Amino acid sequence: MMATTAAPMLKVEAVTRQFGGFKAVDGVSLQLAEQEILGIAGTNGAGKSTLFAAIAGQQPADAGRITFTGQDITRVPPYRRARMGLVRTFQIPREFKSLTVHENLLAAAANPQGERLVNAFFQTRSLREHEAQLAAKADGILQFLNLARVRDARAGGLSGGQKKLVELGRVLMLDPRCILLDEPFAGVNPVLIEEICDRVRELHGQGIAFIVIEHHLQALKALSHRMIVMDRGRILAEGDPHTVLDDPRVQEAYMGGVV
Repeated sequence: MMATTAAPMLKVEAVTRQFGGFKAVDGVSLQLAEQEILGIAGTNGAGKSTLFAAIAGQQPADAGRITFTGQDITRVPPYRRARMGLVRTFQIPREFKSLTVHENLLAAAANPQGERLVNAFFQTRSLREHEAQLAAKADGILQFLNLARVRDARAGGLSGGQKKLVELGRVLMLDPRCILLDEPFAGVNPVLIEEICDRVRELHGQGIAFIVIEHHLQALKALSHRMIVMDRGRILAEGDPHTVLDDPRVQEAYMGGVV
């Protein structure tokens, strides 16, 4: 378990998000340390993705407080959270299918008004210079993710695992400090799962913190420094991954009594 003596990078305090009378997230509190990898597990409907949406700002919390690097972001819109370095991926990759892999990364980079640069190229001299810088940055990220060979392929034709890597590449274009990964291993073959884990570990070594939602428990256990298991919108267990997965409450709620 990582030391948490320093002020946390991300702090979620008693956050609730409800739909009508149903509380999808019910008073959840958690902390993420600098350069920590926190895993979150739970059955479908446990509230994991809704919690991510509240942290990233797509579905603002109805109650509670969220701070990032000491700043209250509870009511800050998603694009501003992203500019602060708090970004997320999605369970189902949201690539631009008709664009190339390289163009997808360029499309993720946005100016302060939130306009995608890929739609505004060549309008001004400074923008053309910035385009060249972004193109080089995107190429470097593709090289890092072992996607250089599909640089000019249409993103819609990639495998599920490759699309997950493109999704990661898109958020890396935003120079993140903290990445929320939503089921990065879903529909991915074992070889690419290990490759994604390797890239996450390398990025962690470069100073990026992660929260990872995942159903693939063995991969999540191997990747995470600390784990949380959610059930019915609340935190059921938290701590060292091995200890958490051995918890009888977790085995009953999440695995039907069998790890």
